[in-house]
Amino acid sequence: MPVTLSIKNAPDDVVRRLKARAERHHRSLQGELMAIIEEAVSGNRRLTPAEALEQARRRKLATPKEAAAIVRADRDGR
Repeated sequence: MPVTLSIKNAPDDVVRRLKARAERHHRSLQGELMAIIEEAVSGNRRLTPAEALEQARRRKLATPKEAAAIVRADRDGR
């Protein structure tokens, strides 16, 4: 059974940024919030560029081919 969630006293700046993000993704604010929650609890979140770079450095990648393989594996795992 679906549950209704609410967020109280959200700062205006946060709401503005959420609305802008929803618009970029062609979603309603409700749809964007649901997408964010789904991603947060799925365990399959996308890496940020900084996280991807850190993984590449930790693995001591020497060639773009190896880096591309990691990106492909991450993308295909979604």
